[in-house]
Amino acid sequence: MSTAVFRFYGELNDFLPPKHRQCDIDYSFQNSPAVKDAIEALGVPHTEVDLIVVNGQSVGFSYRLCDGDRVAVYPVFESLDISPIVQLREKPLRHIAFVADVHLGKLARLLRLLGFDTLHSNTYDDSELVAIAAREGRIVLTRDRGLLKHNAVTHGYWLRSTNPVEQAREVVRRFNLETLIDPFRRCLVCNGLLAPVTKAEILAHIPPRVAVEHDEFFRCTNCEKLYWRGTHYPKLEKHIAAIVGSLDKKSP
Repeated sequence: MSTAVFRFYGELNDFLPPKHRQCDIDYSFQNSPAVKDAIEALGVPHTEVDLIVVNGQSVGFSYRLCDGDRVAVYPVFESLDISPIVQLREKPLRHIAFVADVHLGKLARLLRLLGFDTLHSNTYDDSELVAIAAREGRIVLTRDRGLLKHNAVTHGYWLRSTNPVEQAREVVRRFNLETLIDPFRRCLVCNGLLAPVTKAEILAHIPPRVAVEHDEFFRCTNCEKLYWRGTHYPKLEKHIAAIVGSLDKKSP
């Protein structure tokens, strides 16, 4: 039986039992498993890892463990560009887009409110969600750690909070999206983009009172749902303020 010593840093400790947090972990193995398999066997999804250093050298997920290896595993570095030494993912995402699991409907709605491309359906099972992520290059958002360990998932995030507003804050912070927030550009129902439409075009589809009180309208280019700054608008602005206003505060 061979042994390697692992050490996990930062928020990766969230996935470990208390006895393994912030300390060296002796990992026993047979043959020569891939370091990715060892990391996930210890409880950390590979999607949460941004850098693996073995005996002082950056390695990829396919690195085969050897007896006596010392392995340091790091999460995403928010304030340091380590791209020149990272060997984990060959194809970075060209644009930020998400797919949320079935339990994250409120989060999906909030991310759409902020302007982010976010797919969600109550009918997605795990295999369909993984297939969508792989086919469309989307980041999987979930509270299910096992889902992120799927081999086909290259980018994902395990949400720490169960509160939708705090979850939205987590996502914005984790993927450095502060400067990309563009509210009221996506349909909250289907994720389609909104486009301006004249009152004359939609007059037959809105209540008479709305036609009198409002002049600016938008229509979803996908499902054709209509939007205007009605009584619900201040509540949506409050949601945005709750997310954006807390970004400079430390996460719970």
